[in-house]
Amino acid sequence: MICQGYKATAQVVRLDYYFNREVHTVAGEAKRFHYLWDEKENTGYSIWGDTFKRCGATLDSLPTAPTAGNLKGTSIYIIVDPDTKKESPKPNYITQQDADVIARWVKAGGVLVMLANDSANVELPHFNILANKFGMNFNNDLQNHVIDDSHFEDGAIITTGNPLFKTAQKIFMKDVCSISTTLPAKPALIKNGVTLIAQAKFGKGTVLAIADPWLYNEYTNGRLPAGYENDKAANDISGWLLAQVKQKK
Repeated sequence: MICQGYKATAQVVRLDYYFNREVHTVAGEAKRFHYLWDEKENTGYSIWGDTFKRCGATLDSLPTAPTAGNLKGTSIYIIVDPDTKKESPKPNYITQQDADVIARWVKAGGVLVMLANDSANVELPHFNILANKFGMNFNNDLQNHVIDDSHFEDGAIITTGNPLFKTAQKIFMKDVCSISTTLPAKPALIKNGVTLIAQAKFGKGTVLAIADPWLYNEYTNGRLPAGYENDKAANDISGWLLAQVKQKK
């Protein structure tokens, strides 16, 4: 049940390519990589993107800073793993102006997804300018640490009965930060008393915060050990997000 009974009609899912814009060298040429819709390597989001497309949505990206104009027509806006100086010599940090623009868009009915990382691999101070708008804070810590494959179970999270996960019963999430919440935000997934996914209703819109990039191809390609269902979780999350989109009358 990929779409949870929900079929998108002309919904645009737009992925940020501005705050995250990592580049590496391939055959002597600089090439964008990491969390891109069309990136089929382990570091890409091609599998997650396909789940949205199977539900009838259209994929797009935003290579510039968000504005009221370029967010117009966007149903779901996803920001993942904003760059640190280690990842980009001149990172585009989220500013107060950016946060204000995005918050107004959410308040009017947009669905925002924020995916962080463990604190050593994501720029949290500026990301939290945005997260704090909705009662969320990504914390400077390390949770669900997995030393190596012999400790795989340390990254396991049981999701049976969680409203976000209609089909996935057990997922894998490795080396993440925790999320603190105050109203209007609330925890949406907790392990050992630590919030790893949070959600908020904000005006007419919805915000989902996840403590890790998580749904990239390496962990959704069906190659996890038996019993882990990140591939199903990608379907579940896509369907849930699309269901939050306010239908135009």
